[in-house]
Amino acid sequence: MRVVVGLLLLLLALCGSGAQGEGGGLGQVGEISQFQETAPRDAAEESTKQTTEQTTPDIWAEVRALRDMVVELKVELRNMEARVKDSESQVNDLKAELMVTKVHVELLQRENSDLQTRLSSSESELLLSKSRIDQLERENTERPKVAFYTALTDAGPLGPYNTDITLKYSKVFTNIGNAYNPATGFFTAPVKGVYYLQFTVCGNLQGSMGVELYKNNQQIMHNGERKEEGGAEYFTNSVVLELMAGDEIHLVLPSGDSVVDDVKNHSTFSGSLLFTL
Repeated sequence: MRVVVGLLLLLLALCGSGAQGEGGGLGQVGEISQFQETAPRDAAEESTKQTTEQTTPDIWAEVRALRDMVVELKVELRNMEARVKDSESQVNDLKAELMVTKVHVELLQRENSDLQTRLSSSESELLLSKSRIDQLERENTERPKVAFYTALTDAGPLGPYNTDITLKYSKVFTNIGNAYNPATGFFTAPVKGVYYLQFTVCGNLQGSMGVELYKNNQQIMHNGERKEEGGAEYFTNSVVLELMAGDEIHLVLPSGDSVVDDVKNHSTFSGSLLFTL
């Protein structure tokens, strides 16, 4: 491009020089000057003409080359614009995917937080349950265990007698806590609590059969039945009593009544601690 500008400036200069030669003075001086300058000027014009003829094809060739270059640049620019648009579209797609991924991550984070919260809650509940189990185990270990089951005798009928007698259940099958004494027939409460007590009475003699339950020296219950004929008969009863530590329970055979027992254990006395107070 700088070559083209230079050639244009050279042409303008040559045109200016020609104009000054044609506008000179009249007369001899002009003729002399014209004669003296004709030869060099013709030589210069000839040289300029040759230079112009030589450079003109080069100028048009360069212009065509520049035009082709501009066309190529326009094509490349359009290609670059298309690639930029594709890149922008890809970027937008990536942004959309990133937003979706971000939403998924946030959902996963919330779910993880909820799971951690539930896990912490479950761990707390588990610890509380374990603590409660440990407490119950300690209470169960520390709580006195009381239970007994006995039968009366292998001797057969007892009574009737002229006075009340304490029944001594001599056959002990269960005596956890050793609260029942077969030598005296007394059950002694080891701790304050609620106790369940039960007895079964068998009679096979004609007449009265019966039994009374005492707490310490207080009669709590009397059960009896009149038998008109021989043959075995039974009755069973039970009580739930609140006892203080040291309270005693025993059964009494009233005067005039009879009971019977043998190796088949027809008459029994049992009890257990339900819970402490």
